[in-house]
Amino acid sequence: MASLTLKNIKKVYPFNGDDAKMKKKKGEPEKKTNLQITDEGVVAVQEFNLDIADKEFIVLVGPSGCGKSTTLRMVAGLEEISGGELYIGDKLVNDVAPKDRDIAMVFQNYALYPHMTVYDNIAFALKLRKMPKDEIDKKVKEAAEILDITQYLGRKPKALSGGQRQRVAIGRAIVREPKVLLMDEPLSNLDAKLRNQMRAEIIKLRQRINTTFIYVTHDQTEAMTLGDRIVIMKDGFIQQIGTPQEVFNHPYNLFVATFIGTPQMNLFENAKLVKQNGKYAVKLDSLTVELSEEKQAKLAANNVAEQDVVLGVRPEHITLDTTGIEGKVDVSELMGSSVHLHVTSMGRDVVMVVSTMNMTGAEVAALTGGSTVKYTFPGHVCHLFSKETGINLEA
Repeated sequence: MASLTLKNIKKVYPFNGDDAKMKKKKGEPEKKTNLQITDEGVVAVQEFNLDIADKEFIVLVGPSGCGKSTTLRMVAGLEEISGGELYIGDKLVNDVAPKDRDIAMVFQNYALYPHMTVYDNIAFALKLRKMPKDEIDKKVKEAAEILDITQYLGRKPKALSGGQRQRVAIGRAIVREPKVLLMDEPLSNLDAKLRNQMRAEIIKLRQRINTTFIYVTHDQTEAMTLGDRIVIMKDGFIQQIGTPQEVFNHPYNLFVATFIGTPQMNLFENAKLVKQNGKYAVKLDSLTVELSEEKQAKLAANNVAEQDVVLGVRPEHITLDTTGIEGKVDVSELMGSSVHLHVTSMGRDVVMVVSTMNMTGAEVAALTGGSTVKYTFPGHVCHLFSKETGINLEA
């Protein structure tokens, strides 16, 4: 097994032909389609630094075009590295061929051989290594048992469902016992129920094989449930690296705050950070909320002054209260144990998730479109972001 180190990794796609007209005449970098354009070309990944421990499960997550799949392909050797150094273990592998990196990759579209049986698809890489037949048979059957596809070994891929095909693709990868297993949005072609099942399968698989995982997805639910650590990317840059708990509870900037969490965080741009009797508090409309001791300490350590801020509050952290800020319910969605309310308040849409556990049927029924509610939130759930930089003031 192996650790990985990515030092200042960069990927630039050079101009060719008609692309040259995208360059600025003076050679100054500019922004186009969110990626940086330079004289060298389009910068897809920039200043990517990450140390991955042996057997760690790392998830690269971000919107389409953020550079996560490009980074994965550079690790695999399928994309040339434009700058920086990539180490697998203690070996520099920038110029090492993909077949010599001891990695395996699972693709989004399965990439199975349609004319081969499931058994032969899984065994293919082992046959190329000229491994003895009895050893191949043992490894294929072990992988099939782990993935619960033993009964399909004699079938061709066209006779399998999407989830079964993905299991075969994973089996073909793990049977080689690679140092690093790369997975590029492997569940995105599956329906929601099957995705949930496969997420659980991958978690169980991770516990049974001793391999370092790098997993790429645009689905934050996959990132939060699978990763030991999450790398959140945007426009080729890392925005934050942390455990699922860290990025949820302490988002580094506004992008991370709104990208992680469903429904996404409410942002109030008309809030003020003030000091009252030596304590930090946030003022929003008619509400003044004193911050928690933990937040007090972090803001004091950063010597944060009173200022206008962007206040972030997650929908599940808002509570209904007779003395809070007033709003009018536009849409009420009953989700069983909670009601999702879309409320117009202070001229903007506020989303709140209200638990129905301690509410009567009449109280739930009263939360309909057109009704008026009042809401508040405690100090320990407030996220305060600089209006100028968008960075969390506690960072």
